[in-house]
Amino acid sequence: MDARNDMLKRLQGRRDGFSLEQPFYTDADYFKLDMELIWYRDWLFIGHDCELPRPGSFITVQIGDYPVVLVRDQKGNINAFHNSCRHRGSRVCNTDKGTAAKLVCPYHQWTYELDGRLLFARQMAEGFDKSQFGLKPVACESVGGYTFICLADEPADFAPMRMMIEPYLLPHRLREAKVAFESTIVEKGNWKLVWENNRECYHCAGNHPELCKTFPEAPTVTGVQGADSDPEMLAHWAKCEAAGLPSKFRIDPAGQYRAIRAPLLRDAVSYTMTGKHAVKKNLSDSVATDRIGSLLLYHYPTTWNHILGDHAVTFRVLPISATETAVTTKWLVHKDAVEGVDYDLAELTHVWTETNGQDRRIVEENAFGILSPAYEPGPYSELHEGGVIQFVDWYARFIGPRLAEDGRPALRSVA
Repeated sequence: MDARNDMLKRLQGRRDGFSLEQPFYTDADYFKLDMELIWYRDWLFIGHDCELPRPGSFITVQIGDYPVVLVRDQKGNINAFHNSCRHRGSRVCNTDKGTAAKLVCPYHQWTYELDGRLLFARQMAEGFDKSQFGLKPVACESVGGYTFICLADEPADFAPMRMMIEPYLLPHRLREAKVAFESTIVEKGNWKLVWENNRECYHCAGNHPELCKTFPEAPTVTGVQGADSDPEMLAHWAKCEAAGLPSKFRIDPAGQYRAIRAPLLRDAVSYTMTGKHAVKKNLSDSVATDRIGSLLLYHYPTTWNHILGDHAVTFRVLPISATETAVTTKWLVHKDAVEGVDYDLAELTHVWTETNGQDRRIVEENAFGILSPAYEPGPYSELHEGGVIQFVDWYARFIGPRLAEDGRPALRSVA
């Protein structure tokens, strides 16, 4: 039986409320199907508009087999392209980020405009038509300061997601923020294990002493388990919405993305050891209300986020292999906030740096144990792991019909 049929059979026979069978977390062929049927076909969070502050600013990213470059052009638009020269396929931009007047392939100096057009190809034969060899575009959308791409030939409609999440994001003016710090760690575990760990706080009390000083362990916090019947949550929503901040829990019908504004513990206003502000200057000039808690924004398969009054912490998940996942964290502050004056970088990043390290160890121990021949799917806690159940259900519903399709998904070719 090939991997496609084997995966489909296992999904059809899985027990609701239980973890997945071993191959979903370990098998290279299953991982390849995840990439083809999810990562190469759906919208993926890549970075923030503010990381491309001027024409020529670019960032690069690797999505499985696909190197991609995002660049701001002279008109102010953010464009995404396959980072593969139309000459012989070399990467055009080979650094994580930078600024360039034009995009020049270092191999033979083919030169591209910031909108992807080929401008110069040295010593080509007479009759060579430059217009036929621009960089291949990748679908790119921006919403509330977040930049997404999609590798599919026919991307899903982005409008429904924009309509839902943009009102939550706009008051925070993240397009005008700046990245104070970023870090990337590689967790030696499957991307689904990274998400499952994120989707519950059942493990928090025993593993995250820093985070637990300010972040509630209650399963209602992320919305999927009874948030609309939690009196504290309802009161928080009412307060924030009266101040013009959309806050109520909303989730798209397929369960792929959702948003909720949740209170922090007691009098906490930020993710610090004291619960006090990490940044003196508010993240947004439009938000003056104190104790707004954290706007929690999730989009499978690439991002979860915490947006507070004084800063934002954003996370990007990218799979490397069946057993390795890169998690990139960025701390965003007001564009005019000055390190050493308005914030201390160590204090700003401490809680989530510690939490990320703890989560990495948790995921790696989880992955190590799943490799055992004795592993079998176990039951999730219905009281505390509703978020994990929701994620695994989304995954099964999302990839299942695609596995059943005749033929392979149509993908953009590279080079």
